[in-house]
Amino acid sequence: MPKGYWVSVYRTISDPEKLAAYNKLARSAVKAGGGRVLARDGRVVAYDAGIVERTILIEFDSFEQAVAARESAAYKEALVALSDGVERDFRIVEGTG
Repeated sequence: MPKGYWVSVYRTISDPEKLAAYNKLARSAVKAGGGRVLARDGRVVAYDAGIVERTILIEFDSFEQAVAARESAAYKEALVALSDGVERDFRIVEGTG
């Protein structure tokens, strides 16, 4: 079964306090949803229209599990804490195998 991945690239961080509150809640929600952080805040080389800002990659055992974790009440609570504190590109991607 193909794995699922959360890919999140932050364009701007306008409120670090909201981001910190989100991080605390999101960490628990991701863990409860079966997610594993593969990359967070490491070095980035961006090409084309890429953005060198905070980048997060989280792996789930399946695409469906990744979607369910995003739709969970715990993660929605994290999103409320984040509110307008950042602008980011967030997507869920299915792996190839």
